[in-house]
Amino acid sequence: MAISLGSARQWHWISSAVCLVGMLLFAITGITLNHAAEIPSTPKVINHELRVPAELLEAWNGSESEAPQLPVHLVAWLAEEHRIQIPRNHRGEWDGSEYYLALPRPGGDAWLSLDVETGDLIFESTDRGWIAYFNDLHKGRDTGSVWRWFLDVFAVACVVFCLTGFWLLWKQSSRRVSTWPVTALGVLIPLVIALVFIH
Repeated sequence: MAISLGSARQWHWISSAVCLVGMLLFAITGITLNHAAEIPSTPKVINHELRVPAELLEAWNGSESEAPQLPVHLVAWLAEEHRIQIPRNHRGEWDGSEYYLALPRPGGDAWLSLDVETGDLIFESTDRGWIAYFNDLHKGRDTGSVWRWFLDVFAVACVVFCLTGFWLLWKQSSRRVSTWPVTALGVLIPLVIALVFIH
């Protein structure tokens, strides 16, 4: 079925509205990613070395041999006493005596190591700042399934935006002589750069 000019315009503005914030985010972080080495950044590292009270470890006997979770009361104690936030449903590695939990996130990462026999716990958190956070959103690094779904919807909306824009160009090109030369330039510039300057 042929697409009318009116419906193409409607889909074009709807897709542009959906894409607006995402396109701005991706355009700006495209620049920051391209110049990442030139943007000064001082990661903020927080270290904790502490002893977990024995009573908090008594209920956890390591019976969950494959990727166990920290006990709820231990997670609450870490948050209340040391401001160490452990997200729910995160599972770690367990070798029978030592527990290791990796906590990657956009713009930083963290890890926790716990010797269940002695109660010795080491926690380290690294925050690389807001620019790194948004750069990781751009790349989808450690962002979770909801953000990945958003990226898929955003990508589809961008495709609709581009195709309806091309359709509008096609329909109105007879009234604008410069339409196809400018469109061809938009194709040729990246093509020539890729063929000539990228090795």
